[in-house]
Amino acid sequence: MLGALDKEKKRLQDAEELVELGIDAGDDSVEGDVRVLLEASDAILAKMELRRMMAGAHDQSNAILEFHAGAGGTDAQDWAQMLMRMYTRWCDRNGYELEVVDIQPGTEAGIIGATMIARGPYAYGWLRAEQGVHRLVRISPFDSNARRQTAFSAVFVFPEFDDEVVIDIDWKKDVREETMRSGGAGGQHVNKTESAIRLTHLETGIVVQCQSERSQHKNRDKARKLLSSRLYDYEEKKKQAEQDKVAGPRLKIEWGSQIRSYVTQPYRMVKDHRTGHESSQVDGVLDGDLDAFMEAFLLKKGGDDKEGGAGDLGDLD
Repeated sequence: MLGALDKEKKRLQDAEELVELGIDAGDDSVEGDVRVLLEASDAILAKMELRRMMAGAHDQSNAILEFHAGAGGTDAQDWAQMLMRMYTRWCDRNGYELEVVDIQPGTEAGIIGATMIARGPYAYGWLRAEQGVHRLVRISPFDSNARRQTAFSAVFVFPEFDDEVVIDIDWKKDVREETMRSGGAGGQHVNKTESAIRLTHLETGIVVQCQSERSQHKNRDKARKLLSSRLYDYEEKKKQAEQDKVAGPRLKIEWGSQIRSYVTQPYRMVKDHRTGHESSQVDGVLDGDLDAFMEAFLLKKGGDDKEGGAGDLGDLD
């Protein structure tokens, strides 16, 4: 960080020297060069400010994303799949490696739920801005009368912990393990063998599932890692709840249950209710153009809540 600051300081000094040379020589042509230097420095400093806000204990970690269809029937399941695609495209745009570890197909279309892991520097630091309920308003493609439909789906975001993080779990006593045949793509082998693993933490009721590998052993390892991350997040939220009882209730930054609305009818707009940031480029946003929304969230938060994601998810219904 200090090296980058020194570099920008030198860039600003160069711009200042150019201005002085231009004044001394009566040469207005240096204005373009000075503008280029200042704009480049401004862009770099803005990125450094965002990175400064990612100082949480797990902001540099990989991110686990879970998608859950809520109210809205088939439209909600289709919306959950659209959200999954949106974040897949965002990861592609930003060079993050993506792994889908579980997917539950919808009854008619879309998905009921899915889990994927985004791997790369500061994946959690960026994606924690997206945790919450997302609302879609559109003309339903599943309604024969072409009526407008509102659907809700939720995105949960957790940091993926490395092998150095130890969560105290007795895998034989505390967890129920079930094996099953994998579903979805994968050919005949994936459906013939009971390679998929479902783990249920008996005390909390937290359930995770992994079917991305053909090996039951590999699926078990990944499922245990997912469960460890979920339990760590659960314990952190319990601690925060106890602190809130002492300190009093905190104001939430979102409006109602949804953090963001995506509207294609009767007008076209994506609006984040926490920051007020909006865009009329709905197709671009759904294709993964999310940086402006994430940056607006991080700047508004100001780094005060490094681990909180987007706050209370509210009721999916």
